[in-house]
Amino acid sequence: MFKTLLLLLLSVSLAHAAETDKTAAAIKDTLLKNYAQLIGPVDQVNQSPIPGLYEVVTGDHIFYTDKKAQYLIDGNMFDLKGRQNLTEARARQLFAVDFSKLPLDLAVKKVKGNGSRKMAYFTDPNCGYCKKLEQELQNVTDVTLYLFLYPMFEGSAEKVQNIWCSDDKIKAWDNLMLNNVSPAAGKCDVPSNQVLALGKKLRVNGTPALVFANGVINPGYMPADALNKALNDNNKK
Repeated sequence: MFKTLLLLLLSVSLAHAAETDKTAAAIKDTLLKNYAQLIGPVDQVNQSPIPGLYEVVTGDHIFYTDKKAQYLIDGNMFDLKGRQNLTEARARQLFAVDFSKLPLDLAVKKVKGNGSRKMAYFTDPNCGYCKKLEQELQNVTDVTLYLFLYPMFEGSAEKVQNIWCSDDKIKAWDNLMLNNVSPAAGKCDVPSNQVLALGKKLRVNGTPALVFANGVINPGYMPADALNKALNDNNKK
């Protein structure tokens, strides 16, 4: 009896999944045929956490629509009980970058402990939360950090140049961010334009922005315990 019930439930589940896939394909076809000029090429259509509402992925954006693709919603979906922005979390997964293809030669490299874990981040010398991040990173070890110096604030470009032109970039950066000691003036070629272009490509709109080894981007500062957990979780292939 139990085996029969289990098979029945499995059959119902498979039928539901097939119906969902069929609906998603029909939605994608409708949007591509009629609304591509409005929302761009549709890459994916998936069932959202809300029954009857579908996720529409177009390039670097997420929309939502109904089963008939009659209505389109442009906005964030929140899980109020879990206090989570589901759209933002989903975007981090969908638009993750290939860490191995990051131009790490444009970054300042810092190895702590055995350097086994990896994280890149976009940071600005005049960003208050970037300074808080550096304080938290004092309690994180066994990580290789790649700092993309990303001058967004007024006066940051000069500080970035002075740090990049220092004989010891890491020492100059730590002195500035942890001890408020400005680096000596320096003159050399600085890759700020390339870093700014990279940030724009990756949709980095603020600092700090953390890029983990699996390509997931976290916009914003994280405390040390959360950083350690994220480094462990996101360094898993």
